[in-house]
Amino acid sequence: MAAFDHTGKVFVVTGGSRGIGESIVRTLATQGATVYSTYNANAERAQAITADVAQQGGTVHYQSVDVANEDAVKGFIELVVQQAGKIDGLVNNAGITRDGLIMRMSSKDWQDVLQTNLTGVFYACRAVARPMMSQRMGRIVNIGSIVGLGGNAGQVNYSSAKAGLVGLTRSLARELASRNILVNCIAPGYVETDMTDKLTEDQKKTFSGSIPLKRSAKAQEIANVVSFFLSDQSSYITGQVINVDGGLAM
Repeated sequence: MAAFDHTGKVFVVTGGSRGIGESIVRTLATQGATVYSTYNANAERAQAITADVAQQGGTVHYQSVDVANEDAVKGFIELVVQQAGKIDGLVNNAGITRDGLIMRMSSKDWQDVLQTNLTGVFYACRAVARPMMSQRMGRIVNIGSIVGLGGNAGQVNYSSAKAGLVGLTRSLARELASRNILVNCIAPGYVETDMTDKLTEDQKKTFSGSIPLKRSAKAQEIANVVSFFLSDQSSYITGQVINVDGGLAM
């Protein structure tokens, strides 16, 4: 039995073709929701997930969308509303990294990360605000990071964008609360994904050693918290930033 029942709900997930995003898409679809998700480059992967989810009785629709493009995001949200008639929840997961020390970081690397990881979230939130306000109900979940709370050397662009999500989340929560639209943020720590698989075993041990639980998170463990925030059980929680980090940021 699914932990949360999302039967009949319509959710939008950005960046849902790999890593944490893929886990979120699969989780919500298996819990009864119709999921609309964006991907940026890997069409074959999106098709494979769609087919796999369908075999399990779920429904996911993928579309190639650059979340840094204002018109593309607006058009995608309008398409979802046109096809599904509503949007019950938005999960802003899409993001990129362009790591480097500030002395070597180009202006383009700074701007690209801020445009995708922060401005892209603004575009998506603004696009869903009107239909959610008309419904007088909605959920928005932003995927942040613990580096947005504590910083990280070599990631001033990424950390700044994720820190910005905290302010965006709390401001939007206040702005939309009267319409029963809840806005929360999840700050993952070290999560096992395709990107972290590229690390050496020594690097992985170093990261894990600094975590009180002495292990990294599974993407599913992030998806579980997303599902909770989208569920009816979270009906009195808004404007919160929840660390899912094994105690790393204590």
